[in-house]
Amino acid sequence: MFAFLRQIRATVASWWSEFTLQTKLMAAATLVVSLIMSGLTFWAVNTIQEDARLGDTRFGRDLGLLLAANVAPLIDENRTELARFSHRFYSSTSSIRYMLYADAEGNIFFGIPFSESEVQNSLTIRRKIHLPDNYAEDTEAPMVRQHMTPDGEVTDVFVPLINGGVYKGVLAIGTNPNPTVVTSSHLTRDVTIAVFVSIWVMVILGAVFNALTITKPIKELLVGVKNISSGNFKQRVDLPLGGELGELIGSFNEMAEKLERYEEQNIEELTAEKAKLETLVSTIADGAVLLDIEMQIVLVNPTARRLFGWEGETVEGVNLLRLLPSPVQAEITRPLYQIAKGELREGAEFRITLKEPLDRTVRILLTTVLDVSRENVKGIAMTVQDITREAELNEAKSQFISNVSHELRTPLFNIKSFIETLHEYGEDLSLDEQREFLETANRETDRLTRLVNDVLDLSKLESFKLYNFEAVDLAQPIEQTLRTYRLNARDKGIELIQEIEPNLPPVLGHYDLLLQVFTNLVGNALKFTETGGKVALRAYLLDSAAQNHQAKSPFLCPPPESCVTEDALGFRHVRIEVADTGIGIDTDDQYAIFDRFFRVENRVHTLEGTGLGLSIVRNIIEKHSSRAHLVSEPGVGTTFWFDLRVFQEGASADEVARRAQQQDDHSLASTSEATTEPQTSLVIT
Repeated sequence: MFAFLRQIRATVASWWSEFTLQTKLMAAATLVVSLIMSGLTFWAVNTIQEDARLGDTRFGRDLGLLLAANVAPLIDENRTELARFSHRFYSSTSSIRYMLYADAEGNIFFGIPFSESEVQNSLTIRRKIHLPDNYAEDTEAPMVRQHMTPDGEVTDVFVPLINGGVYKGVLAIGTNPNPTVVTSSHLTRDVTIAVFVSIWVMVILGAVFNALTITKPIKELLVGVKNISSGNFKQRVDLPLGGELGELIGSFNEMAEKLERYEEQNIEELTAEKAKLETLVSTIADGAVLLDIEMQIVLVNPTARRLFGWEGETVEGVNLLRLLPSPVQAEITRPLYQIAKGELREGAEFRITLKEPLDRTVRILLTTVLDVSRENVKGIAMTVQDITREAELNEAKSQFISNVSHELRTPLFNIKSFIETLHEYGEDLSLDEQREFLETANRETDRLTRLVNDVLDLSKLESFKLYNFEAVDLAQPIEQTLRTYRLNARDKGIELIQEIEPNLPPVLGHYDLLLQVFTNLVGNALKFTETGGKVALRAYLLDSAAQNHQAKSPFLCPPPESCVTEDALGFRHVRIEVADTGIGIDTDDQYAIFDRFFRVENRVHTLEGTGLGLSIVRNIIEKHSSRAHLVSEPGVGTTFWFDLRVFQEGASADEVARRAQQQDDHSLASTSEATTEPQTSLVIT
């Protein structure tokens, strides 16, 4: 051990002897300065800590006097209120560690915080506070002390409780030290120690490095520079030196490392960045094509390939204008060259209809790709957005506005004409003519009301409004619907047929919405059925239909086993059918019959209505977690049908809604396959 110490002493002495006089003087001066600064800092820390203790003492004394003045009257009057007040006071501040109340003999009768187990334990040891005999004589100078605990320093304050000049006991509170001052003093102490240690470490390291010769580092640097110049970027200089020479060596190694990293990772980083860009471009919903200034395709995503019919082709490196469809090429050729030449910096936008490979409407955006200085054009980015749905919606909206405007204009014109005639020539008209004019105006007003109500109903149904569903007896809305149209059917010579299965269970639904469905379907059936025809409204339970498939209704399941009597979640269904012997619907029109604004135009009927009735029906049926279907044959008749879930007694509304939502998520799309369609509407009995 002693030999090891002597060796260390000899090594240090050898290093010290190699130091220059300037280095030795610098080390001595550093030692003196560090000792002086450390002493001043420790003195400042002790002063701050002492001031902190005095501040904590003053704070604890003042707080104790203030609290004692407030609680002294409560000692005899109401100790319950004393406990409540003390608990509120303790909970409202974080400066108090504890609060103890003792009587004149020093027995503690209340303390905060307290343990629930001690309160409930009848064997709790009685504790006392032992104070000097003359303690109660000086009420203006409470006894204060400080002591250390496992949780830190605590200031103890003992204040006598005097009420009406009588000594009632003592209040003992413990206050926490000021955390800011404590933290500041600790931080100052730690920083001082760190600075002191750092200074000496730097001095020692500087002395050691300064003692080393600079010949070897210079030679190593010379060899390294030659290797770097010859292309060997793996060259490093590994010498433990500081100062300017150490910075030079560090800079040399950093330069060599960067050159090596650039050489090895440049291509890899470029490939990775390109892969990121390709991944991002390939995942966006719009088509994207990146071109250079020669119109060569640099990058294209799958959406653009699909829109332009480039699947399976290698288009990178090919001139874009050779691959674009003719309509697109004719529109964007000139702007592309203008952007490439820098003549069109803000880009351009085009809306083009494509017939091949897909019948789509697209919006093409051309954007200039500039260099880092944003002065030179480096390429062109072309974004292709499929706006076919948007165009269809705009066209449908325009058609709807046109239809509504036409429907509004005609009744308004009629109303105005008849009202003006009554106003100007009312005295010259007979009573029957006046009544006829008023009846016509009233009918036109009803027509306007129906139009506005249809628009409002559809808007409400397509919103996110929630409806409360309950048990509905289908016989009531069906009877109400038929009663409404019975007179109209009699005037047109059409027979209304009602076929409701006896003892039909109630369904889960909304009465008013289902009434609107029946009204729209029966109204349409009467509208498109000629004199002498029939309109039938049927409702039956599907499981009973399977047992009686040979009944009068031709819409029941042909083989009993093909009827779906229960879905995957255990719901039974009631099927509702509205059948007529009217003009029927062409097969091409059946796919769009439930769309908004769609109306059937044929040789018998002109355009009438707004095309919203069946769209309202579809939305209502979907609100009931079902789907509307139709079977039709031109010249024979049409049948609309849908299924409703049977109401389950005892099931909560939340449970029914949850199960219905689960059923919708996985079975609504396949309703037409899972249920059995009526085969024909040729026979109505």
